[in-house]
Amino acid sequence: MDLGEINPVLLVASLMVAATPLLLAAIGELVVEKAGVLNLGVEGMMIVGAISGFAISVETGSPWLGFIAAAIGGAVLSLLFVLLTQFALANQVASGLALTLFGLGFSALLGQSYVGIKPPSMGEIHIPVISDIPVIGPILFQHDPILYVGIALTAAVWAVLKYTRIGLILRAVGENHDAAHALGYKVIKIRIMAILFGGACAGMGGAYISLIRVPQWTEGMTAGVGWIALALVVFASWKPWRALLGAYLFGGITVLQLNLQAAGVAIPVEYLAMSPYIITILVLVILSADKSSAPAALSRTFHASH
Repeated sequence: MDLGEINPVLLVASLMVAATPLLLAAIGELVVEKAGVLNLGVEGMMIVGAISGFAISVETGSPWLGFIAAAIGGAVLSLLFVLLTQFALANQVASGLALTLFGLGFSALLGQSYVGIKPPSMGEIHIPVISDIPVIGPILFQHDPILYVGIALTAAVWAVLKYTRIGLILRAVGENHDAAHALGYKVIKIRIMAILFGGACAGMGGAYISLIRVPQWTEGMTAGVGWIALALVVFASWKPWRALLGAYLFGGITVLQLNLQAAGVAIPVEYLAMSPYIITILVLVILSADKSSAPAALSRTFHASH
C-alpha cells in the first residue's frame, strides 16, 4: 500500500470530471421534479444519450455534434415517458422504471457495432497564463468545455427558478397543479417541457461518460449513475447549488475509491466499488424523514377535468 502515489491535484481535477455526468443528469431531473413529475428513467435516458452521442461523434468526427445528438436522444426517449404519464395517465414510478429497462436494452442493440472503437477527442480549454498557475490551473482551468457547461447550467437553472416568471410558474405547477390550472397555466404543456429538458440533460450526462470520462462504448456503461443522480436531487433538497456540491461529493467518493484500489489499500476491491452506492443509500435514509422540501404535487397525476 502506497498512499503517496495519490496526487491530490489530479484527484481533485478528476473528481470534477467524475461529477459532471452526475451533475448534468441531476440538474435535469431537479427541473422535472420541480414541475411535480417523478421520472425514474434517468438511467435509461443516460445510456441512450451515451450511445447516441458516441455513434454520431464517431460517424461525423465531431464531439460537439455528438453531445447535441445525445441531448436529442435523451429528449426523444423522454417523449415515451410523456406519452405514458401525461396523456395515458400511467403511474409515474412504473413508467420511469420501464423507460430505464427499455433504454438499457435499446442502447445495447444500437451499440453492437461500436464496441472497441475510440471516439474523437474533444480536447481541453487552455487559457494562457491562468491555466498554467500551479495547483489552481490544473484543478479549475484545464478541463473540457462540457464540464463548464454543467456548472453554467446549474447557475442558469438556479437563476431561472429563483428570479424569473417561468421559474415561478414551474414551481407553482409542482406545488399545486390544480391551483396552477385554475389560474390558466397549461400544466401538461409545462410538465412536457420540463420532462424534455430533463431528458436532454440526462442524454448529455450519458454522452459525457462515453465520450470524455471513459472514451469508449460498452454495454450498460452508465452503471447506476442515473440512480445516484436521482438520489442526488433528494440529497440537494431540490436546490441547484446543493446538487452541484452533492455531485462533487459523490464524484469524489467514486474517484477516491479508484485511487485507493490503485494504491493497493488492504480493503477488498468489492467493498471499495460498493462505497458510492452505500453512501447513496445512507443519504437517502437520513433525508427520507424530511419531506418538507419536496414539491407538494410530486408524482401526482394531473388531469384537466379534475
